[in-house]
Amino acid sequence: MTAQPPGRPGSTGDPGSGRRASPAPTPRHGHHTRLDAYADRYATRTLGMTASEIRALFSVASRPEVVSLAGGMPSLAGLPLDAVADTVRDLVSTNGVAALQYGSGQGEPVLREQICEVMALEGIDAHPDDVVVTVGSQQGLDLVTRIFCDPGDVVVCEAPSYVGALGVFRAYECNVVHVEMDDRGLVPEALRQALARVAGTGRRVKFCYTVPTYHNPAGVTLTAQRRAEVLSICAEFDVLLVEDNPYGLLGFAGDPPRALRADEPDRIVYLGSFSKTFAPGLRVGWVLAPHAVREKLVLAQESSTLCPPAFSQAVVSAYLSTHDWRGQVKQFRELYRERRDAMLAALSEHMPPGASWTRPDGGFYVWVTLPEGLDAKAMLPRAVTARVAYVPGTAFYADGLGSRCMRLSYCHPPADRIGEGVRRLAAVMGDELELRQTFGATAGRIGSARYDSPSPDVS
Repeated sequence: MTAQPPGRPGSTGDPGSGRRASPAPTPRHGHHTRLDAYADRYATRTLGMTASEIRALFSVASRPEVVSLAGGMPSLAGLPLDAVADTVRDLVSTNGVAALQYGSGQGEPVLREQICEVMALEGIDAHPDDVVVTVGSQQGLDLVTRIFCDPGDVVVCEAPSYVGALGVFRAYECNVVHVEMDDRGLVPEALRQALARVAGTGRRVKFCYTVPTYHNPAGVTLTAQRRAEVLSICAEFDVLLVEDNPYGLLGFAGDPPRALRADEPDRIVYLGSFSKTFAPGLRVGWVLAPHAVREKLVLAQESSTLCPPAFSQAVVSAYLSTHDWRGQVKQFRELYRERRDAMLAALSEHMPPGASWTRPDGGFYVWVTLPEGLDAKAMLPRAVTARVAYVPGTAFYADGLGSRCMRLSYCHPPADRIGEGVRRLAAVMGDELELRQTFGATAGRIGSARYDSPSPDVS
């Protein structure tokens, strides 16, 4: 019998009988004889497309009985929703034809001017012509990687690093080289050594990716002195820097740290977003790039989406024009500072000896290093059973390290729930330590909060 193409019903009738054959039943989800009938047809780059550990947690973490310290969802309870609703209503009634139509591949001019005003708070002097609006800063990073990286190209980033960035680099088949960071951010000398090692192999680093301010996942901030050193090292090795800065305005004291882009406009591609300071559901971000790079980004944007959503842009633009958005950001800062304080207090009260953690000055996250012998990924099922969720550290490394670490997020749960979540987590850790004392360790240490192993081979 001739094999039928996947999904096409086969024939079981007698071709000479004149009777119409009954079609074979269409396989339903869960009843395929093969796990994926198209596996041999996918492009090679899809091998790097795997679900992140954060996405896998969402179905569990969203249950009301679970205290989720996992996802980085902003708290939108403080947004003036009635006023936002009025803004959207007025927008549709007065300018709906334009807002619901296709737009520019680069983004709407008025919004790009407003974005420059936002970036000015971080010391950036930018022109709207060099701004490309994107579907969140995640798409911006995807476009930047697409136009710079071929399979096998080298990208340097911190260890640990943002899981969404690692997913992009994996999808484009990049070779990720991690660089150590500590409580003061990326270690300049480690960056210099990594760039020199890559150069020694005859290969070129396409760019260095960094989240210098209120880092995701580590929560630390690159100091002013180190910022100058990092810029100097990248200039020495002629390396482009991609600065991802979604949390820059969400510091808990004083003015926002000066962006790297403010001091080096020609060698830095800057990624920004309204997801953390307004509303993530609108998916509006941007890329500020040198002029030549901007042209490539617009072409990549047009081939990807034709244009970023005009309606989302119009909503953000109207919000910035008609609301005290600076005052709203100030409210967010106060809210997140209260929740950060609740998490740090709970960690100090409940964590067992041997645990340590960062103390962020802004942003959403605390990075926890577990006592010797514990494995955050192996412990996660027990934690979920105890109704608390977190993200294991392995999600933030390209090379499998970080099993002794976890990221805790304080942005979404109320302060009292944060305290309860940490209490539950500490109880799980205590049980794990007791089991190890009773039965002995069955696995050695794999990762640590700091990356102190040799960088992956880039040859």
